[in-house]
Amino acid sequence: MKELLDLFWTFARIGGLTFGGGYAMLPILQREVVEKRQWVSDEELMDYYAIGQCTPGIIAVNT
Repeated sequence: MKELLDLFWTFARIGGLTFGGGYAMLPILQREVVEKRQWVSDEELMDYYAIGQCTPGIIAVNT
């Protein structure tokens, strides 16, 4: 349960404090989930980003 709360608060903070759309979130997301928390690798994050770019819709929803 603690992991789910950590996940929720991390993304709530990023989404609530980031202005400028989905592209503005990417550096903050990279720092939080790759460098600080080590939930995914940098390569995995870039793969998720690439998949999000291939799908229709806005980046904030897709990634």
